Amino acid sequence: MFRFKKFGIMQDKCAMKVGTDGTLLGAWVKAKSPEQILDIGTGTGLIAMMLAQRFVNAQIKAIEIDSNASQQTAENFQNTPWINRLFLEHISLQEFQHAPSFDLIVSNPPYFENNLKANNKKRTQARHTDTLSFETLIECSSKLLNKNGSLAIILPSESKDKVEAIAQKNHLHLNRLCWVKGTEKTAIKRALLQFSFQEKLLEENTLVVEKERHVYTEEYTEMCKEFYLKM
Repeated sequence: MFRFKKFGIMQDKCAMKVGTDGTLLGAWVKAKSPEQILDIGTGTGLIAMMLAQRFVNAQIKAIEIDSNASQQTAENFQNTPWINRLFLEHISLQEFQHAPSFDLIVSNPPYFENNLKANNKKRTQARHTDTLSFETLIECSSKLLNKNGSLAIILPSESKDKVEAIAQKNHLHLNRLCWVKGTEKTAIKRALLQFSFQEKLLEENTLVVEKERHVYTEEYTEMCKEFYLKM
Protein backbone atom coordinates (compact mmCIF):
# COMPACT_ATOMS: atom_id res chain seq x y z
CA MET A 1 0.00 0.00 0.00
CA PHE A 2 1.19 3.52 -0.83
CA ARG A 3 0.48 5.64 2.24
CA PHE A 4 -0.29 9.34 2.31
CA LYS A 5 -0.94 11.36 5.47
CA LYS A 6 -4.72 10.88 5.49
CA PHE A 7 -5.32 7.92 3.18
CA GLY A 8 -3.66 4.90 1.64
CA ILE A 9 -3.74 3.47 -1.88
CA MET A 10 -3.74 -0.16 -2.92
CA GLN A 11 -2.55 -0.38 -6.51
CA ASP A 12 -1.60 -3.96 -7.37
CA LYS A 13 -4.57 -4.26 -9.80
CA CYS A 14 -3.95 -0.91 -11.51
CA ALA A 15 -1.87 -0.57 -14.66
CA MET A 16 -0.62 2.90 -13.78
CA LYS A 17 0.71 3.27 -10.24
CA VAL A 18 0.80 6.30 -7.96
CA GLY A 19 3.21 8.82 -9.45
CA THR A 20 4.28 12.42 -9.42
CA ASP A 21 1.90 13.43 -12.24
CA GLY A 22 -1.28 12.60 -10.36
CA THR A 23 -0.04 14.05 -7.10
CA LEU A 24 0.98 17.27 -8.83
CA LEU A 25 -2.42 17.71 -10.43
CA GLY A 26 -4.32 16.96 -7.23
CA ALA A 27 -2.24 19.47 -5.28
CA TRP A 28 -1.98 22.19 -7.97
CA VAL A 29 -5.54 22.56 -9.22
CA LYS A 30 -7.32 25.67 -7.98
CA ALA A 31 -11.06 26.02 -7.35
CA LYS A 32 -13.27 28.17 -5.17
CA SER A 33 -15.46 25.97 -2.97
CA PRO A 34 -16.43 23.44 -5.66
CA GLU A 35 -19.46 21.30 -4.86
CA GLN A 36 -19.43 18.92 -7.84
CA ILE A 37 -16.10 17.47 -9.08
CA LEU A 38 -15.40 14.87 -11.77
CA ASP A 39 -12.18 12.84 -12.04
CA ILE A 40 -11.89 11.30 -15.53
CA GLY A 41 -9.87 8.08 -15.73
CA THR A 42 -9.36 7.95 -11.99
CA GLY A 43 -6.98 4.94 -11.99
CA THR A 44 -6.16 4.27 -8.34
CA GLY A 45 -8.48 7.06 -7.20
CA LEU A 46 -5.52 9.19 -6.07
CA ILE A 47 -6.64 12.56 -7.46
CA ALA A 48 -10.24 12.07 -6.34
CA MET A 49 -9.09 11.36 -2.78
CA MET A 50 -6.72 14.32 -2.76
CA LEU A 51 -9.58 16.58 -3.83
CA ALA A 52 -11.87 15.09 -1.18
CA GLN A 53 -9.22 16.03 1.38
CA ARG A 54 -8.80 19.55 -0.01
CA PHE A 55 -12.41 20.51 -0.73
CA VAL A 56 -14.47 19.49 2.28
CA ASN A 57 -17.88 20.38 0.81
CA ALA A 58 -17.38 18.68 -2.55
CA GLN A 59 -19.04 15.58 -3.93
CA ILE A 60 -16.47 13.82 -6.12
CA LYS A 61 -17.47 11.53 -8.98
CA ALA A 62 -14.74 9.31 -10.41
CA ILE A 63 -15.06 7.36 -13.65
CA GLU A 64 -12.78 4.57 -14.88
CA ILE A 65 -13.03 2.32 -17.95
CA ASP A 66 -10.77 -0.49 -16.68
CA SER A 67 -12.61 -3.07 -14.57
CA ASN A 68 -9.64 -4.04 -12.38
CA ALA A 69 -8.77 -0.43 -11.64
CA SER A 70 -12.44 0.31 -10.87
CA GLN A 71 -12.58 -2.55 -8.40
CA GLN A 72 -9.44 -1.37 -6.64
CA THR A 73 -10.54 2.25 -6.59
CA ALA A 74 -13.78 1.19 -4.91
CA GLU A 75 -11.73 -0.53 -2.20
CA ASN A 76 -9.52 2.55 -1.81
CA PHE A 77 -12.56 4.83 -1.47
CA GLN A 78 -14.05 2.55 1.19
CA ASN A 79 -10.96 3.02 3.35
CA THR A 80 -10.97 6.83 3.33
CA PRO A 81 -12.60 9.26 5.79
CA TRP A 82 -14.60 10.65 2.84
CA ILE A 83 -16.49 7.57 1.66
CA ASN A 84 -19.79 9.50 1.83
CA ARG A 85 -18.46 12.06 -0.71
CA LEU A 86 -16.62 9.77 -3.15
CA PHE A 87 -18.57 8.04 -5.92
CA LEU A 88 -17.21 5.67 -8.56
CA GLU A 89 -18.66 4.59 -11.89
CA HIS A 90 -17.12 1.94 -14.16
CA ILE A 91 -17.83 3.63 -17.49
CA SER A 92 -16.16 5.39 -20.41
CA LEU A 93 -16.26 9.16 -20.66
CA GLN A 94 -18.11 8.86 -23.98
CA GLU A 95 -20.97 6.98 -22.27
CA PHE A 96 -21.00 9.00 -19.05
CA GLN A 97 -23.91 11.35 -18.38
CA HIS A 98 -24.48 13.46 -15.31
CA ALA A 99 -26.69 16.16 -13.88
CA PRO A 100 -26.08 18.65 -12.39
CA SER A 101 -23.02 19.91 -14.25
CA PHE A 102 -19.58 20.08 -12.65
CA ASP A 103 -17.72 22.95 -10.99
CA LEU A 104 -14.38 21.22 -11.60
CA ILE A 105 -13.19 18.42 -13.87
CA VAL A 106 -9.71 16.91 -13.51
CA SER A 107 -7.86 14.31 -15.54
CA ASN A 108 -4.42 12.75 -15.76
CA PRO A 109 -5.20 11.39 -19.23
CA PRO A 110 -3.49 8.89 -21.54
CA TYR A 111 -0.76 10.78 -23.33
CA PHE A 112 1.22 8.64 -25.77
CA GLU A 113 0.22 9.21 -29.39
CA ASN A 114 1.68 7.22 -32.30
CA ASN A 115 4.29 5.65 -30.03
CA LEU A 116 5.19 1.99 -29.66
CA LYS A 117 2.55 0.33 -27.55
CA ALA A 118 3.49 -1.10 -24.17
CA ASN A 119 3.56 -4.90 -23.99
CA ASN A 120 1.03 -4.94 -21.15
CA LYS A 121 -2.48 -4.36 -22.54
CA LYS A 122 -3.78 -2.62 -19.40
CA ARG A 123 -0.74 -0.35 -19.24
CA THR A 124 -1.14 0.43 -22.94
CA GLN A 125 -4.76 1.43 -22.36
CA ALA A 126 -3.80 3.63 -19.42
CA ARG A 127 -0.93 5.36 -21.24
CA HIS A 128 -2.07 5.71 -24.88
CA THR A 129 -4.70 8.06 -26.26
CA ASP A 130 -6.43 5.37 -28.36
CA THR A 131 -9.12 4.84 -25.70
CA LEU A 132 -9.45 8.53 -24.78
CA SER A 133 -8.18 11.11 -27.24
CA PHE A 134 -7.45 14.69 -26.24
CA GLU A 135 -10.31 15.76 -28.53
CA THR A 136 -12.80 13.49 -26.77
CA LEU A 137 -11.57 14.48 -23.31
CA ILE A 138 -11.97 18.19 -23.95
CA GLU A 139 -15.17 18.05 -25.99
CA CYS A 140 -16.95 15.89 -23.40
CA SER A 141 -15.59 17.97 -20.52
CA SER A 142 -16.87 21.18 -22.10
CA LYS A 143 -20.38 19.69 -22.12
CA LEU A 144 -20.16 18.48 -18.51
CA LEU A 145 -18.83 21.74 -17.03
CA ASN A 146 -21.12 24.47 -15.77
CA LYS A 147 -20.58 28.00 -17.07
CA ASN A 148 -18.26 28.91 -14.18
CA GLY A 149 -16.51 25.55 -14.03
CA SER A 150 -12.94 24.66 -14.98
CA LEU A 151 -10.99 21.75 -16.44
CA ALA A 152 -7.51 20.89 -15.12
CA ILE A 153 -5.16 18.34 -16.70
CA ILE A 154 -1.50 17.31 -16.70
CA LEU A 155 0.24 16.50 -19.99
CA PRO A 156 3.64 16.03 -21.57
CA SER A 157 4.89 19.55 -22.28
CA GLU A 158 5.04 18.93 -26.04
CA SER A 159 1.25 18.35 -26.11
CA LYS A 160 0.40 21.73 -24.60
CA ASP A 161 -0.13 23.69 -27.84
CA LYS A 162 -2.24 20.96 -29.43
CA VAL A 163 -4.46 20.64 -26.38
CA GLU A 164 -4.84 24.40 -26.03
CA ALA A 165 -5.97 24.60 -29.67
CA ILE A 166 -8.55 21.85 -29.09
CA ALA A 167 -9.77 23.66 -25.99
CA GLN A 168 -10.22 26.91 -27.90
CA LYS A 169 -12.42 25.12 -30.44
CA ASN A 170 -14.61 24.12 -27.50
CA HIS A 171 -14.72 27.69 -26.11
CA LEU A 172 -12.35 26.90 -23.25
CA HIS A 173 -9.59 29.39 -22.45
CA LEU A 174 -6.27 28.62 -20.77
CA ASN A 175 -6.24 30.47 -17.42
CA ARG A 176 -3.38 28.74 -15.57
CA LEU A 177 -0.21 27.07 -16.85
CA CYS A 178 2.59 25.48 -14.84
CA TRP A 179 5.65 24.00 -16.54
CA VAL A 180 7.19 21.15 -14.53
CA LYS A 181 10.91 20.26 -14.42
CA GLY A 182 12.49 17.38 -12.53
CA THR A 183 15.49 19.52 -11.54
CA GLU A 184 16.75 22.97 -12.42
CA LYS A 185 19.10 21.52 -15.03
CA THR A 186 16.68 19.13 -16.74
CA ALA A 187 14.28 19.92 -19.55
CA ILE A 188 10.62 20.69 -18.98
CA LYS A 189 8.71 17.40 -19.13
CA ARG A 190 5.16 18.17 -18.02
CA ALA A 191 2.61 20.95 -18.22
CA LEU A 192 -0.27 21.55 -15.81
CA LEU A 193 -3.14 23.36 -17.53
CA GLN A 194 -6.42 24.76 -16.21
CA PHE A 195 -9.14 25.99 -18.57
CA SER A 196 -12.47 27.77 -18.14
CA PHE A 197 -15.08 29.44 -20.33
CA GLN A 198 -13.82 32.84 -19.10
CA GLU A 199 -10.94 34.69 -20.75
CA LYS A 200 -8.49 35.75 -18.05
CA LEU A 201 -4.92 36.97 -17.85
CA LEU A 202 -2.80 33.82 -18.02
CA GLU A 203 -1.21 32.79 -14.72
CA GLU A 204 2.03 31.07 -15.78
CA ASN A 205 4.96 29.72 -13.79
CA THR A 206 7.56 26.94 -13.66
CA LEU A 207 7.84 24.36 -10.89
CA VAL A 208 11.08 22.50 -10.17
CA VAL A 209 10.45 19.28 -8.23
CA GLU A 210 13.90 18.35 -6.86
CA LYS A 211 17.11 20.15 -5.90
CA GLU A 212 18.85 16.78 -6.15
CA ARG A 213 17.76 13.16 -5.90
CA HIS A 214 15.05 12.89 -3.18
CA VAL A 215 15.72 16.44 -1.97
CA TYR A 216 12.61 18.43 -2.86
CA THR A 217 12.41 22.14 -3.57
CA GLU A 218 10.59 24.46 -1.19
CA GLU A 219 7.91 25.10 -3.82
CA TYR A 220 7.16 21.41 -4.38
CA THR A 221 7.21 20.73 -0.63
CA GLU A 222 4.79 23.58 0.03
CA MET A 223 2.45 22.26 -2.68
CA CYS A 224 2.43 18.63 -1.50
CA LYS A 225 3.13 18.76 2.24
CA GLU A 226 -0.50 18.07 3.20
CA PHE A 227 -0.29 14.72 1.42
CA TYR A 228 3.15 13.09 1.49
CA LEU A 229 4.13 11.42 4.78
CA LYS A 230 7.73 12.67 4.83
CA MET A 231 7.09 16.33 4.07
